[in-house]
Amino acid sequence: MPTFTAPDGVELAYRVRGEGDPLVVLPGGPMRASAYLGDLGGLTAHRRLVLLDLRGTGASAVPADPATYRCDRQVEDVEALRVRLGLERIDLLAHSAGGSLALLYAARYPHRVSRLALIAANPWALGRPATPEERLEAARLRVDEPWFATAFPAFEAWLAGEGEPDWTAVAAFFYGRWDDTARSHDAAADEQTNAEAEGVFLDPDAFDPPALRSALAEVTAPVLVLAGEVDGGPRPEVARLVADAFPNAELAVQPGAGHYPWLDDPEWFVRRVVAFLAAGQPFSATATSRAHR
Repeated sequence: MPTFTAPDGVELAYRVRGEGDPLVVLPGGPMRASAYLGDLGGLTAHRRLVLLDLRGTGASAVPADPATYRCDRQVEDVEALRVRLGLERIDLLAHSAGGSLALLYAARYPHRVSRLALIAANPWALGRPATPEERLEAARLRVDEPWFATAFPAFEAWLAGEGEPDWTAVAAFFYGRWDDTARSHDAAADEQTNAEAEGVFLDPDAFDPPALRSALAEVTAPVLVLAGEVDGGPRPEVARLVADAFPNAELAVQPGAGHYPWLDDPEWFVRRVVAFLAAGQPFSATATSRAHR
């Protein structure tokens, strides 16, 4: 994997997959190695993905100072990657908690972002993370699933902080389709995640929501906010609040999708993201794949 040096000297790695114009990708987790993103449902057929391993994850080095895991402290890592790639401006895609890092980057470097896609981005940076009530509301949409009766009590216990729940049951609510692909994807999470860094990344001191909203109101780059229909973090209505923070943003809700929409319906996901990245190309919201007809 190619590497570059962050401003504080930490060696960071990124993987390159696919062909075409580069698309810089920030992983979520928080602090999960970029391997979990795979090829983003086949997006590599259209764009060259540059998938950053955040410091202390994947092939990137562990920093000497754990405080640098904080979300705002990693903005300069993204800027250093842009410089390493030799790009004047970047198309940027971020998933989940990586969305907060992307928001902070866009606010600090608005002139370096050409287009921004926020995928299932729980807006911690805007002071509006998903609430337990919203997650339960989304979970109840799955009442007809054969696993619901067993999984829902475990999900409630997890949200209430009642000991260690059966995570296999809880994880089902994060996927639109709880199939073998989803199970395999979830099983890799612990190994791919820097557990020490998760809480540091989301340190409340990393975020100043009023100042961020003010800065994002000046970002002129086109923005796509994509939410899963059955995702609890964020619900589509919360994702709309993210879109509303920008002057030039659109909200897309992927039918039947959870927190990893490229796994739930790759065709829909890729078609929607590619239409956004290829400025001016129309997207037919009625043209869904067989998975959700």
